Amino acid sequence: MPPTSRAVLETVAALGTVGSLFFYFLSTLGLAGFLSDTRKKLKQPPLPASQLPPISILKPLKGVDPEIWESFCSHCEQDYPQFQLIFGVSDAADPAIEVVRKLQAKYPNIPIELIVCDRVLGANIKVSNLVQMLPTARHEVLLVNDSDIRVPADYLRKVTAPLVDPSVGLVTCLYRGVAGPTLGSRLEAVGISTDFVPGVLSALFLEKGLHFGLGSTLAFHRRDLEAIGGFEAFLDYLADDYELGRRIAATGKRVELSAATVTTFLPAYTLGEFFRHQLRWSRTIRDARRWGYAGLLFTFGMPWALVTLLAAHGAAEAWILLGMTIAARLTVGIGTAVLVLNDEPVIRNIVFLPLRDLIAPLVWAAGFMGNRIHWRGEVFNLKDGRLTIAKAVPSADLKK
Repeated sequence: MPPTSRAVLETVAALGTVGSLFFYFLSTLGLAGFLSDTRKKLKQPPLPASQLPPISILKPLKGVDPEIWESFCSHCEQDYPQFQLIFGVSDAADPAIEVVRKLQAKYPNIPIELIVCDRVLGANIKVSNLVQMLPTARHEVLLVNDSDIRVPADYLRKVTAPLVDPSVGLVTCLYRGVAGPTLGSRLEAVGISTDFVPGVLSALFLEKGLHFGLGSTLAFHRRDLEAIGGFEAFLDYLADDYELGRRIAATGKRVELSAATVTTFLPAYTLGEFFRHQLRWSRTIRDARRWGYAGLLFTFGMPWALVTLLAAHGAAEAWILLGMTIAARLTVGIGTAVLVLNDEPVIRNIVFLPLRDLIAPLVWAAGFMGNRIHWRGEVFNLKDGRLTIAKAVPSADLKK
């Protein structure tokens, strides 16, 4: 490479590295702010049972996720006075039905409903199911979460408490991922704890609050859902959780990040499935938060630092920059995993972090190159956040 081109590359890469260090700094501020807010919430006396609103939990299903039985049971074993569980499937032969029937038999004193949603109302089958499940909900407070989520016993208490404040329109939760035995699954789990969650916390700090929801938990009042057009407004959107939070926030109500943390159990992804899953999320974020997606360029600290080192031919200052980047990356990643998510097992998989970070820029770049995504056994085209069905594929695709 000519000296001039090498000097330009070194400068660009060094600027990218410095930008990443600034992102890690913002993530640290977001982490500190979240921990401070959580401590304040935990010091507050719990609401008496008489003030806890009854709640209807809506769980759209498709197929059987890892650890699904234990995840369902965790919803039934809540320290909460009154709640209802509503499960919805779009196929009367869905194997998840058998699990729900078993759940109804084990917990006969809990209202557990099973709805077969036989109409296809839009491209997003999950939201189509929610539209058909909603009439069965008995209560004003609603909660939607993904089918594979396992929750602690005080989950409903922590999630519903902020909704007592009329200025709060939505409560959502961070989540940790439990990896399967494959490399793809371990890369996914490491990414959730050390990359995705720090990104959420930096957005929380930069935007002075959240303006979107996470599919791990969406708790809200029925009247606020109706004010934004109901579930019908999201029938063709891929990021329905993001849209729900964004639209409620646009009404002037706050999106609250709960002190509760939940768990998702990841499938045994192959590397190909891991890449497709990451690509789907990349294109989802690209359509939902275009400037935020472009800004991800300044979160690839280790790749930028390595390019700087190569372009500088191993100069001492480049080694120093690489060392600073690795230290900052590990501090933010491990700090978030342990202090926020209580995800100590991620430390065992931290050796996969360099590989995860080297793959991330490739996924980011691929996110710009096309609109096709794979989701739950079908292929869709994605444009401006909306889905159109491209074709069906023979095998079950990635969950979530």
